[in-house]
Amino acid sequence: MAHVAPAETDEAPVLRLARTLLWGFARIFSVVLLLVVWEALSRSGKFTPYQLPAPSAVLERIWSDGVSGDLAINTALTLYRALVSFAICAVGGVLIGMAMTRSKIANWFFDPIISVGFPMPKIAFLPVVILWLGVYDVSKITIIVIDAIFPVIAATVIAIQNVEREFIWSARNMGATNREVLTQIVLPAAMPQIMTGLQVALPLTLIVAVVAEMLMGGYGLGGAMMTASRFANSTGVFAGIVEIAVIGYVMVKAMAMVRRRLLIWHQEANDPTTA
Repeated sequence: MAHVAPAETDEAPVLRLARTLLWGFARIFSVVLLLVVWEALSRSGKFTPYQLPAPSAVLERIWSDGVSGDLAINTALTLYRALVSFAICAVGGVLIGMAMTRSKIANWFFDPIISVGFPMPKIAFLPVVILWLGVYDVSKITIIVIDAIFPVIAATVIAIQNVEREFIWSARNMGATNREVLTQIVLPAAMPQIMTGLQVALPLTLIVAVVAEMLMGGYGLGGAMMTASRFANSTGVFAGIVEIAVIGYVMVKAMAMVRRRLLIWHQEANDPTTA
């Protein structure tokens, strides 16, 4: 028995490491498979390099853009537009949603706008925004906010409406003021669903930022892709797709980490997660 115990204790970390590595590979297996198939198809001769450049060529282009500084400039501008828009959506969307649940006048004013605007493609307002504001950062941020603020407003309204009335009544019976009820009861109880709305809005800001850059021109990842397209540079276009995918993935994962930090007190923090 004295010889078995050390063997078991030495084996446990190895098994845990192996399990972690296998699980990590399983999570990226589909991406690895996609890259392998992409490389195979690009080298099969069925597609020209213009139609489907090899992943190795795309990675070489990304490296070249990184060394030249173009990647940093374009990424910084796209993230600036997306994150500034997200901050406006987060603050404005939550405030409007709160106002709609607390004021009949605010609800009367905003509810028809939300009902009509939510399902429609807000990118249709882009020509109007260009006519009014031009093609620079203000117009790009404006169209992003118009598109991404609706999920935040809707999530905030639904979240606050779903707060159990018993909590509010109990707080009022204990002498809590309206401000204390809002900050200590309503917002904490509504926070999980509000965070869900923010998680929907964040990738939307990146998507609309790229689309706006494509249509309005200038620097940014979307603008760089359209420039490459105009010069028939297929490798540059695919490089932009990969760059946007990686940035979007990082943003979504970062938002999931923020959610877990903010909701560490909530039951979902103890639930299994793949984020």
